[in-house]
Amino acid sequence: MAKQQTAYNEEHIQSLDWKQHIRMRPGMYIGKLGDGSSPDDGIYILVKEVLDNAIDEFVMGAGKSITIQLEENKVSVRDYGRGIPLGKLVDVVSKMNTGGKYDSRAFKKTVGLNGVGTKAVNALSSYFKVQAFREGKTKWAIFERGELISESELEDTTQKNGTYVEFIPDSEIFKKYRFRTEYMVRMFKNYIYLNTGLTIRFNGEKYFSENGLKDLLSENIAESDRRYPIIHLKGEDIEVAMTHSKTQYSEVYYSFVNGQHTTQGGTHQAAFREAVVKTIRDFYGKNYDASDIRKSIVAAISIKVIEPVFESQTKTKLGSTEMGGDLPTVRTYVLDFVKRQLDNFLHKNQETTEAILQKIVQAERERKELSGIRKLAKERAKKVSLHNKKLRDCRVHYNDLKKENRLESTLFITEGDSASGSITKSRNVSTQAVFSLRGKPVNSYGLTKKVVYENEEFNLLQAALNIEDGLEDLRYNNIVIATDADVDGMHIRLLLMTFFLTFFPELIKEGHLYILETPLFRVRNKQETIYCYSEEERKNAIEKISKKGKPEITRFKGLGEISPSEFKHFIGKDIRLEPVMMEQDLSIEELLRFYMGKNTPDRQKFIIDNLKVELDVVK
Repeated sequence: MAKQQTAYNEEHIQSLDWKQHIRMRPGMYIGKLGDGSSPDDGIYILVKEVLDNAIDEFVMGAGKSITIQLEENKVSVRDYGRGIPLGKLVDVVSKMNTGGKYDSRAFKKTVGLNGVGTKAVNALSSYFKVQAFREGKTKWAIFERGELISESELEDTTQKNGTYVEFIPDSEIFKKYRFRTEYMVRMFKNYIYLNTGLTIRFNGEKYFSENGLKDLLSENIAESDRRYPIIHLKGEDIEVAMTHSKTQYSEVYYSFVNGQHTTQGGTHQAAFREAVVKTIRDFYGKNYDASDIRKSIVAAISIKVIEPVFESQTKTKLGSTEMGGDLPTVRTYVLDFVKRQLDNFLHKNQETTEAILQKIVQAERERKELSGIRKLAKERAKKVSLHNKKLRDCRVHYNDLKKENRLESTLFITEGDSASGSITKSRNVSTQAVFSLRGKPVNSYGLTKKVVYENEEFNLLQAALNIEDGLEDLRYNNIVIATDADVDGMHIRLLLMTFFLTFFPELIKEGHLYILETPLFRVRNKQETIYCYSEEERKNAIEKISKKGKPEITRFKGLGEISPSEFKHFIGKDIRLEPVMMEQDLSIEELLRFYMGKNTPDRQKFIIDNLKVELDVVK
């Protein structure tokens, strides 16, 4: 039988206006949507887009402070720059390809050059207000989902020049979202590190940096974990800070272009990695292996580029090869700067040069000791047929190899066959993968990376994530620990977190690790079903359903007890993820020693004291 063709004529051709297109295809403008549990979720991109404009004003020498307020789901940003020209106020936030950044006389080395940022915020907000102040005059406009609702005439004002924006992300686009202030504070701190002299006030707290990227590293690696004091080098369009960690194994980079956090690196980060290796080899006069030089490095690099080209709309990876103007290529510029400045520093700081040399020699020795084990481990991973037995992969890795399009990819780490089976049958096969654990992982605290290759579970998990040499080729944006909410499940959860903190702490620091929240109770009758995640929710559900009839109450003892048809709700659009977060200046070694080391009186006291608190709450 011939296949019937779908009708296709003039009525199927549509023309969308700017706001309709943004609302229909938000991922093109802000990446993934999310609910606020991940630092790269869309609601934070909206904040960043507004803040980028305020930062650009500071970069251009207008305004030294920015005030940000968060009240429930409403965000407001007030800068003290030049202010949007009043006659173009509405156009700037509602007409695509309209903005001052196309004029290089007004904006030279800015982040946003596409005229989209605030338009996307406007279109994706249920409420959006913009107000500009210029030379004693002001004008405001209010929008709903991109539609202009009202605007003022020019009015007199005594307020300082600048721009005020407030918005509420649209709950029709961002389902059940909430802002996490930890992610917002991290974003704001990056801005002040990259813009010394700038003050950001967020909900009354003041953020200011005197030492730029040196302060950033000080915040992210505890002093007790540094092999040597932070090296801080600064030029006109480039700034670098670096040290090596005593405890971590991978390379960690914080890279920026014109104030934009390029989380996926790019040409500038690649050039810096190359430059460090070349400079170190030349300084010591020995052709050390690049991996031995860069192992456990923690570094930050910031450069300024005229009209940068990024590889995605969310600007997470620099694609530019040129600095712009009369400057050389990005690679040459970074290589020349690092070679000259780092070489000079090493000649003047003997203690640091000795510490770096000791670190390289140690890395070289460990690499040679592990070389045979690594080879056997990779062969073992192939023999167990990783993709068939331990890992049920998702299609995104077969159909789309671009990392920026993997923002929605998730790996669930489960315990046992029943839980693994339920998630496997319920998952979205396009973006969700499942890794099945067998038994409890070993406590990896105090162990060397040798255990990662000798332990089958850890070896296969590392291979599934593709993180042996760092996060650059991480296969899943979200790594979700999905264990039962009982003592054994909590223990497995703790052992997995210990594994990641010991060998791959950057996974947690960069916001990739989560805990899956699943309901403890199901309360239902013939008309309604309510899933409850706490005792309080259970009581409220019983009270509600009792009014309509006798409720049936089920206590889920494990993930395997939840049917695949039900599980689909808990890992679908209503998924609840609790991010695993840690204070940036917290020592991982001290944290693990306390919780995962040998029993100590201090830990026993901590457990007893907190048990008393829990009992008091129950009473």
